[in-house]
Amino acid sequence: MIPAPRPIKVLLIDSNVYFAKRLSDALKREGFEVTTSTQAAYALTALEYDAPGAILCSANMREMGALEIARIIRADAKNANLPIVALGDGSGRALIEAFQAGCDDYIDRSRPPGGIASHIKQIIVSKMEGFRPTQLLTQSDTSLSGNLTHHDLTGVMQMLGHAHQTGALYINAGETDAVLFFEGGEISHAECGTLFGDEAVIYILKNCVNGNSGVYKFVYGTISTQRTVLRSATDLMLDAMREVDEGSRNMADKEAP
Repeated sequence: MIPAPRPIKVLLIDSNVYFAKRLSDALKREGFEVTTSTQAAYALTALEYDAPGAILCSANMREMGALEIARIIRADAKNANLPIVALGDGSGRALIEAFQAGCDDYIDRSRPPGGIASHIKQIIVSKMEGFRPTQLLTQSDTSLSGNLTHHDLTGVMQMLGHAHQTGALYINAGETDAVLFFEGGEISHAECGTLFGDEAVIYILKNCVNGNSGVYKFVYGTISTQRTVLRSATDLMLDAMREVDEGSRNMADKEAP
């Protein structure tokens, strides 16, 4: 008889013991083996003697959090593929900072533990199987909830960037019908309706912030004949998040008595 595969071990690091217990239970229901700690430095020790299959860590630890340990771990080439997920307040700027630090994703810790655990499972499975660039994902496969949310779109963009991919990313989410062309991981051209270039990228990101449902498809090797995107994807993401935040504040000011 072939023995059942051993569950993937997840190291969960969070100083909130109650939150860690609830999330740990949810992860176990997804089939993971879970080890918890209140100290981020424990992750560095664990890598030496009992390496986990993935690390989940709060971004707001007192001494060292997810962003700090991600930079340290990514400095070692042998840990380049270890999934690292930051848990935080869910702000757009924090998401970009997490990607810049080397995290694979950034999850709002205010989400239900079951939703976080399911999202983690998708991240780990995707990391293990690799990104399948020519596969058209069905509506139910675009993300955990079946929606192409802001986190998912930026995650795909970051993944293509880190892998230095060349091709076309087609996006259809609500009224947003767009395409982003990548060359060696950098966005070279973008189209969405009558918009092109940097303006189109910002528009696409802003319109996918609110959880519009949709699908995406990456066609490997497709190259654009023109170059309209002049700034980095990170700069454009930051601008999009800034505009979203400003729009939210203006809306709140108008609604205030």
